[in-house]
Amino acid sequence: MNKVIQAHLALLTVNIIYGANYSIAKEVMPAYVQPFAFVMMRVGGALILFWIVSALFIKEKIDKKDLPRIALLAVCGVAVNQLFFLKGLSLTSPINASIIMVSNPIVVLLIAAIVLKEKISISKIAGITIGVGGALLLLLFNKSFSFGSETITGDLMILINSMSWAFYIILVKPLMKKYNTFTIVKWVFLFGFLYVLPFGFSEFKQVEWATMPSNIVWDIVFVVVATTFFAYVLNTYALRALSPAVVSIYIYLQPFLATLIAVYYYHNDELDARKIVSGALIIIGVYLVSWPFKKTSRAKSYRRKKKPL
Repeated sequence: MNKVIQAHLALLTVNIIYGANYSIAKEVMPAYVQPFAFVMMRVGGALILFWIVSALFIKEKIDKKDLPRIALLAVCGVAVNQLFFLKGLSLTSPINASIIMVSNPIVVLLIAAIVLKEKISISKIAGITIGVGGALLLLLFNKSFSFGSETITGDLMILINSMSWAFYIILVKPLMKKYNTFTIVKWVFLFGFLYVLPFGFSEFKQVEWATMPSNIVWDIVFVVVATTFFAYVLNTYALRALSPAVVSIYIYLQPFLATLIAVYYYHNDELDARKIVSGALIIIGVYLVSWPFKKTSRAKSYRRKKKPL
């Protein structure tokens, strides 16, 4: 299978997981696990999985000169990203968080233009604009939508999380040419765990495992294994074949996919015209940002073939 297609399938899988994660993580916090304790559990559990897989299948060492960048990646992609996301989600609603994350592809596009010197093409601008429109059409008319003073702290924390993640997917791109995906992520999570440990340890000690319902335990397992372990690997893998702008615009699929899951699995929603139009706009936006639109001038081709008189 073509590597680009594999990358798109990886991103589709990631965003199905993320679409479900908003509600799953909200069930766990703060009723059973406090946000910072959940971050420590999430990062620590995924860290163990990354190092086991790497020890069994990947024999690769990190160049010492790359450690400062990896330490910075751990700040952006693990510590700030996870601490602010889960704490923010505990203070706001899943629908608010989804709306705020719409800002991510815009931030990624601007940072990529500055740091990686990526060209901001008309197709990328159009794709992100159409994607924003589709996502907002779906989210702003949702009955659960409610911005207000009671959610402002959580909303701001989700915004910081979104910007932090944008920096992560930009800064990790150069390392993808040098190392295996697992090599990068295992070191990022090692540094990340050291960063979040002081914040989460005291809350972790307060978790009452004996009285925790089994469904909440499985929710925690899902967040550790799927949302963290598999999602980080697949996201980083996709960056090998795709630009950060393409990877980031898939975030617009999260609310749409979450809606489809609710419609077809939980049967607590219905598929109406607004959802269909929203999904179509998001898919068009993803297509425009993903498509390379290489310049193939027929005129130039004709001139090359035409012999001089």
